[in-house]
Amino acid sequence: MAPMTSSSRSARPPLNRRLAEFGTTIFAEMSALAVRTGSINLGQGFPDTDGPEEVREAAVRALRDGRGNQYPPGPGVPELRTAVAAHQRRRYGLTYDPDTEVLVTAGATEAIAAALLGLLEPGDEVVALEPYYDSYAACIAMAGGRRVPVTLRPGDGSFRLDLDELRDAVTDRTRLLLINTPHNPTGTVLTREELTAIAELAVERDLLVVTDEVYEHLVFDDAEHLPLATFPGMRERTVTIGSAGKSFSFTGWKVGWVTSTPALVSAVRSAKQFLTYVSSGPFQYAVAEALALPDTYFAAFRADMLAKRDLLAAGLTEAGFEVFRTAGTYFITTDIRPLGESDGFAFCRALPERAGVVAIPNAVFYDHREAGAPFVRFAFCKQTEVLREAAKRLKAAL
Repeated sequence: MAPMTSSSRSARPPLNRRLAEFGTTIFAEMSALAVRTGSINLGQGFPDTDGPEEVREAAVRALRDGRGNQYPPGPGVPELRTAVAAHQRRRYGLTYDPDTEVLVTAGATEAIAAALLGLLEPGDEVVALEPYYDSYAACIAMAGGRRVPVTLRPGDGSFRLDLDELRDAVTDRTRLLLINTPHNPTGTVLTREELTAIAELAVERDLLVVTDEVYEHLVFDDAEHLPLATFPGMRERTVTIGSAGKSFSFTGWKVGWVTSTPALVSAVRSAKQFLTYVSSGPFQYAVAEALALPDTYFAAFRADMLAKRDLLAAGLTEAGFEVFRTAGTYFITTDIRPLGESDGFAFCRALPERAGVVAIPNAVFYDHREAGAPFVRFAFCKQTEVLREAAKRLKAAL
């Protein structure tokens, strides 16, 4: 066999082939478009106001006291690990050892990456609920796994999971179920019946489960967030991911965490230590205080987001969209077909010039792009006057 020449080496694309399909995230593209056109950005999911003042001051105090300004411990500062364990026990009755069963990460995105890199071997199949947050697909690819999407389908005003389709997706090569509830982007919250079926399937087929529960404090109406780890047989096989960014409106701090058994946390940490190693030192101390806030904080936070959901949902309906019910998260998914449109990508790229508003095409979250083509996501984690202005612009333009 002839040796590889320098010309043949240079002909190979620079990007690792596992990542070649992903390119720049849609969030970067649409946020840049918002800046360029001066549009209201209801695309990327970040609040336009900071969270509680006492939590921000806790970060300032940590900085001034020299806590976290140097490398924090690899698993996270003890105060935060203890606070995470206390939060899980107080709210869900789940008991975790802060020293061996809690790991602090650089946001939930790193937690997802470290979990998949630490738990998967090349060729392992991962069943994920589609549409899914875009990092899921990229992290599965980086780990050498194969993603198997199970599509949430619209009906009766919301998106629901077909449990038979989920069961059929599991094969002898399936290693892991990747579950997100409350679900981004559809706003679905999995029911007790659905979670019971997922748990029974995982136990029956001896599967690991990674659950992304970063919107745990944002559930509305009659929905209830039920951690999968609370179901029979699931604590020992579930890696639960949480995040401060969504619950306390400090998304830039990038503080997330993992809770699970010592063996699974150790596996995740083995990958995590070669990603960021550590991060967010002073912010970890502040988040420890945030997790101890009284229930009144979480109730007020949820009520504020509920009012904003209703405001934007009404505005989108008046503008001509079909609006799906959001039971959790701070996103609304809409169908653009009543507007005479069917291509979410084209619609979202034209919307800033057309209406001065930015949204995200849901198709970017699908392997089956045609299934997501007519759906568009709007974020309502913005100031009330911003949402009113966005609704006014959309109604006038559409």
